[in-house]
Amino acid sequence: MSKIEDFLTAEAEQEIVGAIREAEKNTSGEIRVHIEDSTKLDVFERAKAVFHMLKMDNTKEQNGVLIYVAVSDRTFVIYGDEGINNVVESDFWDTTRDAILAEFKKGDFKQGLINGILKAGKALEVHFPWQHGDINELPNNISKG
Repeated sequence: MSKIEDFLTAEAEQEIVGAIREAEKNTSGEIRVHIEDSTKLDVFERAKAVFHMLKMDNTKEQNGVLIYVAVSDRTFVIYGDEGINNVVESDFWDTTRDAILAEFKKGDFKQGLINGILKAGKALEVHFPWQHGDINELPNNISKG
């Protein structure tokens, strides 16, 4: 098995998808998780490229949030589109990172991702509340590279 398959069990993946659904139910915002083994690029640049590859930059309100994880590199990035970046508090991404990192340090990758997803969802709900007619613009599944 590759490190990607070892990173999360199928059950854990389903719980994470459930957290994405929960986080998105009261917002027009979109949250995705992308997991890959490693990157040769700067991790932030790779997250930005994945964000574009997943078409997260095509949301109507520019309110997508990607949690990108490079398993073998032992690193991750939370990448938010312009719409959400412009409205959250200046320390929002740092506190979200810290919520994920606290669990990652314990080896609980599932809970770390869930904590980050739910924290991002609360911010999206405040700044981009669900409106009648909003649709889920992106899939909720975990993408892998």
